[in-house]
Amino acid sequence: MHALVARIRRTVRRSALAPPGARLLAAVSGGADSVAMLHLLLELQREGDLAVVAIAHLNHRLRGAAADGDEAYCRTLAGRLGLPAIVESADVADAARRDRTSVELAGHRLRHEFFIRAAALCDADRIAVGHTRDDQAETFLLRLLRGAGPSGLAAIRPRAGSVVRPLLDVTRAELREYLAAHDIAFREDESNEDTSIPRNRVRHELLPLLRDRFTPGIVDTLSRESEIARDDAEYLDQMAADAGTRLVGRVGGEVRIDAAALAACPMALARRIVRGAMEDVAPGRFIGFDAVQAVLDLARVGGGRVDAPGQRAERAGENVVLRSRSGREGPGGRVGASFSYALTVPGEVAMPEADCAISAEFGSWVGPAGLGGRSDLAIVAASEVVEPLTVRSRHAGDAFRPLGLGGRKKLQDFFIDRKVQRDVRDRVPLVVDGRGRIVWVAGYAVGDEFRVTDPSKGVVVLRLKQLGGEG
Repeated sequence: MHALVARIRRTVRRSALAPPGARLLAAVSGGADSVAMLHLLLELQREGDLAVVAIAHLNHRLRGAAADGDEAYCRTLAGRLGLPAIVESADVADAARRDRTSVELAGHRLRHEFFIRAAALCDADRIAVGHTRDDQAETFLLRLLRGAGPSGLAAIRPRAGSVVRPLLDVTRAELREYLAAHDIAFREDESNEDTSIPRNRVRHELLPLLRDRFTPGIVDTLSRESEIARDDAEYLDQMAADAGTRLVGRVGGEVRIDAAALAACPMALARRIVRGAMEDVAPGRFIGFDAVQAVLDLARVGGGRVDAPGQRAERAGENVVLRSRSGREGPGGRVGASFSYALTVPGEVAMPEADCAISAEFGSWVGPAGLGGRSDLAIVAASEVVEPLTVRSRHAGDAFRPLGLGGRKKLQDFFIDRKVQRDVRDRVPLVVDGRGRIVWVAGYAVGDEFRVTDPSKGVVVLRLKQLGGEG
């Protein structure tokens, strides 16, 4: 067994990326990293670890004939290896203009939507993408330069829902050596040399400087730092979520935080509790360090008022009270790009369009907390949930039966009743089951048919958390 294959096997097992015998869809762009990943996964297939069932390629139509050449290469590669090729084309530049977002973000959304469709076509359990240790180091530096905290510095996670990254312990140089040793051709993307793109500037200018002038092992060092940050962030986020159930409550359209209890928390937890509460009040809005600190000062010092993105915070007696306030909406009343991602149980899926992630896991009865779904936690009856689950943005005509209201309601009317600002409604994730029923309007309400009536039949625990940055 090639040394890289053994290392990837360790990564897959250590990070629980795919169970034995899992069916993998390989996302192949035609570049060196994804082509090497495909061949390495096929070596694992020969060892009996997994099955590669197809390759998926999305033509972004950004590079004209070169993009068409990448598509043709991937089709030929799949044929030579005896694999089905699932290929689609998307006008990413046009999507970016329509969504009023960057080409990078539009491409990310369209790729992931395509991967989910492709995985369904070939009945794949996991979608393998070719991010490497170098990508991890670049992402860490980009987020460090933007002022991210531990959650953001966690950078690229080994698994996000059904998407897995088996190459995170392998460098680009090692993959190139593998391709050369096996005489495997690949495509070069000239846009990777464009240093007007921040990631390319980090790749071609900052990392070489750090490698040459400070430490040759900078990529390995940054990759380890991201892993440490990820483990720390996950632990602290869980502690903050547990503390938040005691300190934070919603009354009508207000979120109230026990000021004395918050002031007594260690700062690492207090910041997370406040950020979570603020993001609950104004989903999809960026909440910076200064805004969080100003709300903490209301708890610790008292008095005054804080205006933050999409909300206002005030000290009211023993509580800090957060209230939503109107913001500006974009053309047509829409701000966020549409999104749709598959959610496995157990599993987690990130939605960069809404700056959040949702996880799902089977659990045991934990009491009434979260039953209404009006927080970052919802508990629903496992026996009523029909898989597969999808997390998506709202569609015209969406309706559901909110728990406890006794009747069916249009989602638009529900948002109006709950005073959800128009400029954030498109960013509220909906968890929808295999029959198209809304299980959870994340952060607001559970569908009545999914209420827990018999805990012995098991529950599904859904959690909403904010992302620390892109990727």
